[in-house]
Amino acid sequence: MIPSGAVYLVSGITDMRKSIDGLSLIVADVLEMDPLSSAWFIFCNRGRDKIKILFWDTNGFWLYYRRLEKGRFKKGRFKWPKPTAAGRIHISSQQLNWLLSGLNLENPKAHQPLYGREV
Repeated sequence: MIPSGAVYLVSGITDMRKSIDGLSLIVADVLEMDPLSSAWFIFCNRGRDKIKILFWDTNGFWLYYRRLEKGRFKKGRFKWPKPTAAGRIHISSQQLNWLLSGLNLENPKAHQPLYGREV
């Protein structure tokens, strides 16, 4: 699926034992956001090898779970940013793809968007 709304990383560490109800409470109480909005909320564990993506769709929640496995030489980890005071980081769909692919959110090799240009 492709995000239809905003995408937010929930900065810091999340207990991956939490399911839909616990994660939606974090969104509502800690982030003070509406878990029933069209936004996607991404959570990560302490080891940065597991993430959960929570979002509302029409009449129910979706909960995606991804666990990286150990490679031959080292354990896979997501490039998770440092916690912020707001508790969340707004990212683009492209940055979400980078994160899921094991890249940094600020991919220096990516083309930067241009705004206000005319032909």
